Parts: sequence; structure tokens; C-alpha cells
Amino acid sequence: MLKRNDFWLGAVLAAGLALPTFAADTTADTIVATVNGTNITVGHMIATKTGLPDQYKSLPDDVLFEGILEQLIQQTVLSQSLEGAASRSITLTIENELRSLRAGDALDAKIADAITDAAIQAAYDARFAAAEPTTEFNASHILVETEADALEIQNLLKGGADFAELAKEKSTGPSGANGGSLGWFGPGMMVKPFEDAVLSMKAGEISGPVQTQFGWHILILNESRLQDTPSLESMKAELEAEIQQAAVEKAITELTKGASITRAEAGSIEPSTLSDLSLINN
Repeated sequence: MLKRNDFWLGAVLAAGLALPTFAADTTADTIVATVNGTNITVGHMIATKTGLPDQYKSLPDDVLFEGILEQLIQQTVLSQSLEGAASRSITLTIENELRSLRAGDALDAKIADAITDAAIQAAYDARFAAAEPTTEFNASHILVETEADALEIQNLLKGGADFAELAKEKSTGPSGANGGSLGWFGPGMMVKPFEDAVLSMKAGEISGPVQTQFGWHILILNESRLQDTPSLESMKAELEAEIQQAAVEKAITELTKGASITRAEAGSIEPSTLSDLSLINN
């Protein structure tokens, strides 16, 4: 279902109205229309654009301009036609929206102060300064149900059978169709008996039977490599997200701790009250 703002804007864009022209010194207070004495400004239009759905926000400004203006004119006319004071629902919604917007501005300021080049470098150093390169492994396996089956596989391989073809034929694991290949993996990614076996092997070596909770495995270590520490640039987005989250949590904790807060007694308000729209529809 289309939201009301989507309907207004979509209808106006379809009409293809002409654009007005403005002086070079246009400001947020520049008036673009007046409806029964109520001014609509460039600032109102900019704020409206920021709240548009992505499907409209991505359109060029010269396409959006008249659509947003006409939407605001229509909304103003309709708003003026409503007699009496705003409903309780509207008043509460405005209060909540203002609270949310101010909270967002406050957090944006905290985040902007926290995310600096120095902070990113410090976070990177804290994670990787003492880190050593990690060994990664590329291995394949053939999974069977019993140790006897695994010993039979081992003997077939000793006799010259091709590992990949044997995996396709004998393995009960999902990698069997791919010749038993498990691709690259690092420490902690495989169950311990499997990882221990890989750690004891050399490239090209085939293991004896290895038991895990999945069954019995015969492994071949295809190759291994050292995984270098990731660069600062490659980690920047992740580190920024961590710094941002920490800044948000710190700000909320400190401000909440310093605030005078009283709460209604636990259980004094029935949770189902949240669904009673009659309390605000007046």
C-alpha cells in the first residue's frame, strides 16, 4: 500500500509541472509558496526530501523540486481545512518525532567526535599490533560411517585411487560432490579432532581415519598459507562501526546515569494498554 506522502509525490511527478527560478542567495528561509498566509520555505522542502523513501530520494533534484513543493501545498491546504486543535494522537506523534530527531542529532554529534583517524588507528593497533600471521589450510576429506569404511578408503588411496573421484563415489558428506574439497579455513573453523589432524600434516599428505561427531574422515592437506594481518584500510569500516557503537553506548550510559528518572511501579500498567487506541483518538 502506498503511503500518503508517496501518493502525493508520485501524482505530482507524473504531472510534470514546471520549475520556478530563484536568486543565487537562496537560504532555508526563502519562501517558495504562501497558502492562506502560511509560508512554505526552501528549508521545509529540504527537510521533506530527507524523509522521502529511497525510490524518490535518489531522483535528481530538478525532478523532485516541483513534486515536493506541490506536496507541501496540498498538505497545507488539507491541514488548514481541519477545524479545531490538533488531535491528541497528532500532538503525541509530534512530541515523539521531535524527541527522536533530537536524540538522533545528539548521537550524531557524539559519533562525529568519536570517529577520528587517531581513534581508528588506536582501535586497529589494539586488535592487531601483537597479532601474528595466521596459518590457513586447504583440505579435502572423504566422510564415511565406520572406521572399517575409512580404512578401506585409505587402502584404495594407497593403491593409487584418485582422491577427488573416490570422494564423489564414497563420501557421505555434502562436499563429496565437489571431490571432498573444503576450501580454505583457519584455526577454530573445524571440529577439534579434524583440526588436530590437519595441523599434524604436510601438504599432499593423506591422513589415517579421523573420528568426529559426523563420522569417520580420511583427509588430504592440499596446501597451507600464512594469512597476513589485514590492512588498516580494509578494516576501516568495521573499526568505525565498533567505535560508533561504543560511543553510542557510552553516551546513553553516562546521560542516563546522570539523569533523574522515575518509573511507574512495576505491574501498575497493563501491557495490553499499548493496543488501546481509544486512549489517544480524541
